[in-house]
Amino acid sequence: MIRKAKMSDVFEMKELINSYATEGCMLPRSLDSLFTNIRDFVVMEDEGKVVGCCGVHPDWEDLGEVVSFAVAKPYTRQGNGSRLLEACVEDAKTIGLAQLFVLTSSPDFFEKKGFTEIKREELPWKIWADCVNCSKYPDCNSTSLIKKI
Repeated sequence: MIRKAKMSDVFEMKELINSYATEGCMLPRSLDSLFTNIRDFVVMEDEGKVVGCCGVHPDWEDLGEVVSFAVAKPYTRQGNGSRLLEACVEDAKTIGLAQLFVLTSSPDFFEKKGFTEIKREELPWKIWADCVNCSKYPDCNSTSLIKKI
């Protein structure tokens, strides 16, 4: 089941996101960040346990970022990531976003979902606020992709 995230999901979301962050696949999230931005997230649950999460963070007038997209390893390669991303796209549409971008180390997945590569410099400077706090800054190896929704 995919649904909007609740405050009670935050600890499981943090554990899932940070498990990928320790592998260098995504940025870690603090409890404060997740509690503060809970309205940006949807979760996938199985038998009451959070097994996936994804957020859409509005960054500009009609532009949002897909953030903290994670699916627990036993649930990958079963279409769960696709369903989770689609729920985020629908959520983004409901608040009036027309485009979504993602910074990712897994561009193939997003390209299959209709995202196309874009030069970082074409994105608003506002998005780089999180980057300066990243351990990989300024030598980021993420690919920037964007999609009209």
